[in-house]
Amino acid sequence: MRVLVAGDRGYIGAILVPFLLAAGHEVDGLDAGFYEGCDLGPPAEAARSRRVIDIRDVKAGHLAGYDAVVCLAALSNDPLGDLNPAATFSVNLDGTLQLARAARTAGVKRFLFASSCSLYGAAGSAGVAEDARLYPVTPYGEAKVQAERELSRLATDSFSPTYLRNATAYGFSPRLRLDIVVNNLAAVATTTGKVRLESDGTPWRPLVHVEDISRAFLAVLQAPRHVVHDQAFNVGRAEDNVQIRDIAELVRDVVPGSVLSFADGAGGDLRNYRVDFAKLADTFPELDMRWSVRDGVTELVGAYSEHRLSYADFTSARYVRLRRICELLESGHLDRLLRRTESDRVTAAATR
Repeated sequence: MRVLVAGDRGYIGAILVPFLLAAGHEVDGLDAGFYEGCDLGPPAEAARSRRVIDIRDVKAGHLAGYDAVVCLAALSNDPLGDLNPAATFSVNLDGTLQLARAARTAGVKRFLFASSCSLYGAAGSAGVAEDARLYPVTPYGEAKVQAERELSRLATDSFSPTYLRNATAYGFSPRLRLDIVVNNLAAVATTTGKVRLESDGTPWRPLVHVEDISRAFLAVLQAPRHVVHDQAFNVGRAEDNVQIRDIAELVRDVVPGSVLSFADGAGGDLRNYRVDFAKLADTFPELDMRWSVRDGVTELVGAYSEHRLSYADFTSARYVRLRRICELLESGHLDRLLRRTESDRVTAAATR
């Protein structure tokens, strides 16, 4: 297939693009470029061509000739969503729908949407399947709920959306993120010798390695249309529903000499849910979800050591999405809805 990946330069995109290329697909990329230079180690294999554009500005002409569009582009995660809910809805809802409508107009047949298990929000300790009540507790989760509903209304005999509700991602990527729980705890332990929890560690969280997310996207992309048309799939493994304190203990075990502690007055977390992944496993029995959380922590600690990640790196805007966006706002590169400012566009054009 000829595939366009929106958000190809993000955390998941840096892993997914090589997976698609290895499977023989032609892959182009489209990305707003907020995180250029935010890499650890050498960059991954790139898409055939790359276009710097905000998904809110995509037109049908940008998508002509593609068989499928994969929408990874979004403001992630909850803290970034809380920074400015209006910007989150502008990008994650309005931008997603602009991309989807343009794709449908251009004759693109398949649209894979990176949704999130965070739309289950406060479901508790009972595993929730795709037909469960959606109970988002953050703007990020609510935007995903609304995007899925609106995408479903766009579905036709010739335009087929699928919604991949990813569990909380972890694992090494060249476009590293340290603001997601496993990556964060492993980085703190590696750079300080401490594993510190800001909550009491009791909330449940489903986890999935970034490579296994990529395997799931590839499986859906290559599946017969009728199997995945207008369907949601929880992406992860049953055994990787864990409590936050379990992750912390794994990290402590992997990082020699590290010490586990809890912040003073640490309490619970509204985000508390377990997820049922049976539909994905039953629909794709050959899908090989390979990564355990322990193996992922070991991978991360090894990568941090190999690339000499420091505490200064860990606390910088380079690997924390909220800090990076705040940096771009404060420097005048972005406006309050996180669009490129006129002065930024002029500067960029002058340096090309």
